[in-house]
Amino acid sequence: MIDWLISTTPIFKAIHISGLAIWCGGLLILPFMLGRHDPAVVEADYRLIRRATHLTYTTCVTPAAVITVIAGTWLIFLRAAFSPWLFVKLALVALLVAVHVWVGRTLVKVAEQPGRHTPPGPYLPMAVILSLVIAILVLVFVKPALNWIVFPEWLLEPRDAQLTFEVPSR
Repeated sequence: MIDWLISTTPIFKAIHISGLAIWCGGLLILPFMLGRHDPAVVEADYRLIRRATHLTYTTCVTPAAVITVIAGTWLIFLRAAFSPWLFVKLALVALLVAVHVWVGRTLVKVAEQPGRHTPPGPYLPMAVILSLVIAILVLVFVKPALNWIVFPEWLLEPRDAQLTFEVPSR
């Protein structure tokens, strides 16, 4: 069973990278889509823009984020990658998730309060998202030692311990 899981590592990596591309691409385009929410446009056009933004967030960007996080978590344990750069990457991913939630919250506010709530300009959210994505990619490709960050020893190595409950076998 374990050998099969380890042999599927390239599949999880491909899923992780594909999900990341869709997630980050969607997060970069959503601030521009939110900027189109102008109550001054014709009601039919406003409804079309609102629906397109909502569908992009709920059917494309959010599932891609979930798939990316799940596949990335699997990769951490399959590859036993317990190094300082990974923990910094996970902190940046947590910030990216927070931005994702903020974009969703802004989307809901604009939809529920048309005319009373205007989204921020697209350039600041896009700059934050792009900065986080570039920082994550640099960490992944460079894999710096980051020896100046002190982590407890138990955090840097797999424990190889048994689970506290019985795992059913096939």
